[in-house]
Amino acid sequence: MVAPVFQDDPLWPRAGHWIEPVPDAMTHGDLALIGVPAHETSLSPTDADATPAAVREALMRYSTYSAIRDVDVSALRAYDLGDVTEPDGPEGEQRVRESIAEAAWRFRLLLAIGGDNSITYPVMHGLVGEGLGECGLITVDAHHDLRDGASNGSPVRRLVEAGLPGSHIVQIGIADFANSAAYATRARELGITVVPRAQLRDRPLEEIAARALDTAGHGGRPVFVDLDVDVCDRAAAPGCPASAPGGISADELRQLAYFFGRDERVRGIDITEVDATADTPDGRTVRLAALLVLEAAAGLAARA
Repeated sequence: MVAPVFQDDPLWPRAGHWIEPVPDAMTHGDLALIGVPAHETSLSPTDADATPAAVREALMRYSTYSAIRDVDVSALRAYDLGDVTEPDGPEGEQRVRESIAEAAWRFRLLLAIGGDNSITYPVMHGLVGEGLGECGLITVDAHHDLRDGASNGSPVRRLVEAGLPGSHIVQIGIADFANSAAYATRARELGITVVPRAQLRDRPLEEIAARALDTAGHGGRPVFVDLDVDVCDRAAAPGCPASAPGGISADELRQLAYFFGRDERVRGIDITEVDATADTPDGRTVRLAALLVLEAAAGLAARA
């Protein structure tokens, strides 16, 4: 496919130009973008390793200005840290943890672009180090991700086993016919707070986000957020192998990305499960992932 050519307009700055390559390993800033193209342990066949590059290209389609909030994210110092090389498997996960740990202290918010959902384990682990017991996790996902083994279906279970308290995990968007009774029971036994997809129809999104943050971040603890795009309706996210009809809307996921980006307790966010090679010709799934980057950045820019 031939890469699109975008015209320059000095009065319409492109988001793809705003996030600059990081000059050196000592650069500090507000926001860091890092690609984590893991895909080898996915339960569904995926070429999600192609997605970080596709999201960077999709950012060229958008400006840096949020009209509804009158926020221009170009005021943030944002840098692209590139991709972690070969992030799959034990050695790859170690490279992810080291890369994230090296960057975590230099930026207010770290955005990791997957790759499949397996990245949540090494990215959060790298962000907080040995402090998992004093952190919280929010997943926006159709699935519990509590499976046995090491795959894109197991990061939450692995984090719990590494010390993350189940009582400080909130899962938003859990879908019908996307999980098993055994893993639903496991979530209850671990004390995980589950907000099923149906509740998002009946309660304001901002209220749901606020309660999730208060549970995961109780006592001021830092919070990591996993945005699994397969939580969306398949019409909005056809490039996610496990997305299904009836998921949340693209707009709902965008709002949640903003609400979480806005909260001081949130130190990192990942965006996962998009396979750029399986997307529709209009690139709607990849474009949504790029907009999630911008929504989280707008939230960061709006922090008091």
